[in-house]
Amino acid sequence: MVMRRDFYSILFIVVVSLVIATVSIVDGAVTVQPTAGLRRKFYKLNGQCPDVEEYIKHQVKLHWMKDRSITAKLLRLTYSDCFVSGCDGSVLLDGPDSERTARQNVALGGFVVIDRIKYVIEQRCPGVVSCADILQLATRDAVHLAGAPSYPLKTGRRDGLVSNRAAVDLPSPSISWEDSLAYFRSKGLDVMDMTTLLGAHAMGSTRCSVIANRLYNFNNTRKPDPNMDISLVNDMRKICPERRKWGEADKFIPLNPENTKYRFDNNYYTRVLNKKTILGVDQQLLFGSDTKQISELFAAGAVGFEDWRRAWALSMNRMGSIGVLTVNQGQIRKHCRFINK
Repeated sequence: MVMRRDFYSILFIVVVSLVIATVSIVDGAVTVQPTAGLRRKFYKLNGQCPDVEEYIKHQVKLHWMKDRSITAKLLRLTYSDCFVSGCDGSVLLDGPDSERTARQNVALGGFVVIDRIKYVIEQRCPGVVSCADILQLATRDAVHLAGAPSYPLKTGRRDGLVSNRAAVDLPSPSISWEDSLAYFRSKGLDVMDMTTLLGAHAMGSTRCSVIANRLYNFNNTRKPDPNMDISLVNDMRKICPERRKWGEADKFIPLNPENTKYRFDNNYYTRVLNKKTILGVDQQLLFGSDTKQISELFAAGAVGFEDWRRAWALSMNRMGSIGVLTVNQGQIRKHCRFINK
């Protein structure tokens, strides 16, 4: 029987296990510092746009009721923004060499939703609310509609002026857990943040080409990934043949075949434990002692789901603090796709 542990107990277990394993880590709680200029209800307290969070929440709900996939799209958009040059809305900028044109970002979506929200906000509070804050708030609200907690979010971000395709260094979805953790640490996050945030793969989709190596030629063995459940291998091979017919599109496949309705669901962690994840990086959580332990806790039914929800609120706030611009840095864009002239 799995005993209930609150979030702080989980943190204690992880820290203790890391010490026992004598692993040298950078504590994310130290490296992601509170940022001057960010505060809760920033626009309400400064009187510039008191109801902005309600405006955004309303618009997100309108879009979500028509297309629930916006939850996964906005999550991916937020990750791609924060993990490149910081949470400055630079991924939203248009241009021939912008971040959104990078190979890793070709499948990004959700831009239309942000554009619509920005248009509504500009009608009510012109030149006040940043695209960076809109993206953070819209993502929170979309994930809340899918079942996540609606956590307090500090605002006051300003928008970046540069978006460079060459700066996009997002890792492959097939990397090891060690490399994945090193990448998260480089952004000031820790093992708890990584394991928690990868749970976003409970929803969304990928392409057959992304997992082809796991299905047919893992590590150049001409065999499937031995860490992928054979029934899942067979199911995926039916959808993703080894060679596509001429002119056949690269098919999209759900990251969680049991969750096609875009629910915030800890079934993801059960799939990790059962070797049934689609992406290699997700399956790798099973092979780190700390990531496996956290996955087991988050997979533990309703209790684990509540632990994950609490951890999610904290980790999303910490990710949303990476490399932000505040006060007189950057600008408040009039349109999220273009810098102000």
